[in-house]
Amino acid sequence: TLLAIVDPGDEVVVLEPFYENYGPDTDIAGAKPVYVALRPPENVFDPDELRAAFSARTKAIIVNTPNNPTGRVFTQKELELIASLCIEHDAIAVTDEIYEHIRYEGTHIPIATLPGMAERTVTISGASKTFSVTGWRVGWIVAPPSLSGGIRKVHDFVTVGAPAPLQEAVAAGLALGRAYYDKLGAEYRARRDILMRGLEVAGFAPRLPEGAYYILCDITPFGFDDDTQFANWLVKTVGVAGVPGSSFYSRRELGRHLIRFTFCKTHDVLVAAAGRLARTKELAERR
Repeated sequence: TLLAIVDPGDEVVVLEPFYENYGPDTDIAGAKPVYVALRPPENVFDPDELRAAFSARTKAIIVNTPNNPTGRVFTQKELELIASLCIEHDAIAVTDEIYEHIRYEGTHIPIATLPGMAERTVTISGASKTFSVTGWRVGWIVAPPSLSGGIRKVHDFVTVGAPAPLQEAVAAGLALGRAYYDKLGAEYRARRDILMRGLEVAGFAPRLPEGAYYILCDITPFGFDDDTQFANWLVKTVGVAGVPGSSFYSRRELGRHLIRFTFCKTHDVLVAAAGRLARTKELAERR
């Protein structure tokens, strides 16, 4: 999408922390990423900072809701501000909505449904999360012809196309009824609660995610000031894997105090992980 809609020298607003690909994808397209912080503990952006990030050079903003890695689901008010800035600056909203069906709090609002946004939004989604087939890499966009034409050309020349059998399987999945999505949300809510309790008992003080299946945690209670060091120690000593928080920031020092866990695992694996995490504080004090 970015290769199709931006030119060298354009700017793309990226909310930070962000899914690791957004910054590099902007760089590859020849544009300049302009980062706006999602500020803890609520992981919300400052409206004035967002306004200041838009300029005459702004071509697009990348919006991911429900959000990876924070678990935020952006509110109607937040999306309306983003929409108003896109309209004011003639910018395109590139929305990653792949977790739209994995949501626990709030309502998923596609920004394309807001007034004036259908003609300036590229909505991106896929089968990976909804149908638990992350290795298939089958996805889609919804966009007006003025935007989708270039995206289709880039997709053709870069990937040719997704494997036909996988496309047929995803089409069958898309025919599933409402009950499937209700069950999906309920199952992930139960998994979320298991890992949340485990992290709270361990002393992480995690923030409850509103959507997606990640929990971003502060590691400073354990005496570490380097996320990569902590992640390696956690695997070797505690037996639980997490992703260093700095992976989700433009400047690594901004995420050095964080680690991300995921709960897209079976019930038994999550219970076992919670049991292991309970010893984190004790083992950290022995270092």
